[in-house]
Amino acid sequence: MLQQLDTADRVRRDVAPRIAQRRKSALGQFMTPASVARFMASLFPPSTLQTCRLLDAGAGVGALSCAFLDRWLAGGFGFEAVEATAYEVDATLRAHLSQHLRSYSQVKAEVLAEDYIERAAAEALLDKGYTHAILNPPYKKINSRSAHRLALRSIGIETVNLYSAFVALAVAQAAPGGQIVAILPRSFCNGPYYRPFRHFIFARAAICHMHLFGARNKAFKDDEVLQENVIIRLERGGHQGPVTITTSSDDSFTDLVTHEHPFERIVFPDDPERFIHVPTTAAKSAIELSSAVRYSLADLGLKVSTGPVVDFRVKAHLRDMPEAGTAPLIYPGHLRSAGTVWPVPGLKKPNAIVRCAETEKWLYPNGFYCLVRRFSSKEEKRRVVASVVDPATFGEHTRLGFENHVNLIHENKRGLPELLARGLAVFLNSTAVDESFRRFNGHTQVNATDLKLMKYPNREALIGLGTWAKQHSEITQEMIDEQLAKLSA
Repeated sequence: MLQQLDTADRVRRDVAPRIAQRRKSALGQFMTPASVARFMASLFPPSTLQTCRLLDAGAGVGALSCAFLDRWLAGGFGFEAVEATAYEVDATLRAHLSQHLRSYSQVKAEVLAEDYIERAAAEALLDKGYTHAILNPPYKKINSRSAHRLALRSIGIETVNLYSAFVALAVAQAAPGGQIVAILPRSFCNGPYYRPFRHFIFARAAICHMHLFGARNKAFKDDEVLQENVIIRLERGGHQGPVTITTSSDDSFTDLVTHEHPFERIVFPDDPERFIHVPTTAAKSAIELSSAVRYSLADLGLKVSTGPVVDFRVKAHLRDMPEAGTAPLIYPGHLRSAGTVWPVPGLKKPNAIVRCAETEKWLYPNGFYCLVRRFSSKEEKRRVVASVVDPATFGEHTRLGFENHVNLIHENKRGLPELLARGLAVFLNSTAVDESFRRFNGHTQVNATDLKLMKYPNREALIGLGTWAKQHSEITQEMIDEQLAKLSA
């Protein structure tokens, strides 16, 4: 039997290429392929409720609603009746959505042209009694002074993106025991910007299931979206128990792997930031298993900061090459696995910054520092890439500038003991750290907060790693991992 989802998917493939990229960006909307929609609908647990009240906010042409309703008609749920509410602001998509939902004669469907955030905020988080919500919300940053941000703030939701706003509102509007399945960028799992959103969700819902794709570009490949996505199922007011984690290489789900993890492996009990980790194997990571890796940077007496020099704000003080009265300015392009190279002619970035009253406050004393690049490319093998700044590289210069695309580990805004800096770089460049980092970080950015919350060996062990590193002119990944294994044994 041809399911309505197949019809909706044909429309999606026809309509999506004709939506201008500029319009897609303005709406932040990417339509759900049939395979993903069908998988999302399969995640809802069986239900014997008499009446299902379904929410699909940002519904597009209705693929998610159709997947859910097709499952119901095939006997996947025990509902006697379904009432569906779908929001869509785009008139072209809304016409297709209405047509697709009308084809379900057994369903009482309401299609709303209203802005979901504005409507839900006006209803002041009123429990709308939705028993189920299935969402592919728009992905778009919310300006801090926009109408959306102010409307959300008025009802106690503080968040920076439309997708997290939609999920927060859906959770708030769900009935007790209501099930919410959504596909989201993974960026909400960590970082300070999404901390209020994480706390909002944890206060109202339990995480039941999370699904990761093996590659960033698979979930919305027709739209060439290079975003790491996660599918999540939440239960409104649910008791937080173990979490099911599934993975697949792509949106065919042919190699689906399933594991179950206790919640304390998903959100560490002692983490005030409430980062969400997504372990992709049953085995604990080498970092989790190691009794030697349990100290924070604060425990070590160290601090981490984002490079304070934002180049476009101080253009007048930048110099392509060093000259009298300047200090070295360090970019990611100066960093190498073996250390720092400076100056670099033809770098396409300035090598120096003028020392003056305006810039002096951002400069650090010349010394040893451990630097971590803030950004990696989309498909780069490593997320965490650390280098050592050696003061000898900079000759007679007494001050250094660190550009905003690097994080630096320092001791109260001064350099580190050499062996400690080298040991930190060895540890951070290990495969175990990179694997551990990927469990809570779904984007290519490494924030200072991420590094602050990670666990490290003690100073003595780090100095030991630094001593070992200094004895070798070349160090391979295998050598680093072998040394860390010895430390963790």
